[in-house]
Amino acid sequence: MRLVTFVEEKEQDAADPAEPWRSAELWRTGVVIGDEVVDLTDDQVGLPADMGALLVGGEGSMGRAAAAPAGAARRVALEEVRLLAPVPRPPKVLAMGMNYAAHVAELGREPPEHQVWFNKQRTCVVGPGTPIEIPAASPMVDYEGELAFVVARHCRRVPAADAMSVIAGFTIMNDVSVRDWQWRSPTWTMGKSFDTHGPLGPWIVTPDELGGPSGLRLRTWVNGELRQDGSTDDMLFDCAAMVELLSTACTLEPGDVVTTGTPPGVGAGFDPPRWLRPGDVVRVEVEGIGVLENPVVAGPAS
Repeated sequence: MRLVTFVEEKEQDAADPAEPWRSAELWRTGVVIGDEVVDLTDDQVGLPADMGALLVGGEGSMGRAAAAPAGAARRVALEEVRLLAPVPRPPKVLAMGMNYAAHVAELGREPPEHQVWFNKQRTCVVGPGTPIEIPAASPMVDYEGELAFVVARHCRRVPAADAMSVIAGFTIMNDVSVRDWQWRSPTWTMGKSFDTHGPLGPWIVTPDELGGPSGLRLRTWVNGELRQDGSTDDMLFDCAAMVELLSTACTLEPGDVVTTGTPPGVGAGFDPPRWLRPGDVVRVEVEGIGVLENPVVAGPAS
């Protein structure tokens, strides 16, 4: 099942493309079937328009969503909607650093002994097609194509063996980074949290369809040039280990986004570095999930 949050074409002019949480009254949740979206907010299904609220409904809501394509719920052509981030306003965005062995090597570092975590503020999250802004504060803006997963339910102290039971599904994140802001602070959070620097989407693919996060090819292109080409098998810590560690420290909540690290080929790994510039287009593809593509523009001066 492929779960989306969308705005209908006829309502797109009223939605804020860079800050979709300001347009929550226009959100709809849906299931993608071929080139159509089954509207889960239709009275025939009656599920919430907010993905987080849908996930709170647990197995009951997910079962109704899975059954919806066989029913009489309204369908909309994909070309007539704008996809938002599948979770437009996640409670938390938790991000893994230094998790691909080859990426650690390209930066000239030693593999970490423990998992390295930082936060991206949830206000950085945008959807497919929304422009990534180069802020006036710095031109050192980089891309990081990543596999991400979405938490299904409230949980604490989840052992690795049970981790998949608390994952609603998998998606793609571009962990856009302002490198000088990132490197000046040991927590990295400031340089990882600029507005528009968390493209997410295009949808959540449930585990039963994806078949698990192992052995997935992950590629990133900038202007059609392949920059990153890796596999999730290169992860130092897998998704189950992430769930176990994170839930040891804090409660995970429905709709939390966990992004899992990036393979080699980031702009900072080149000599000289290859930062993003206005006019660029970044395309991230994860096998079994799909494509997340965003243009790059100059941000506002003030």
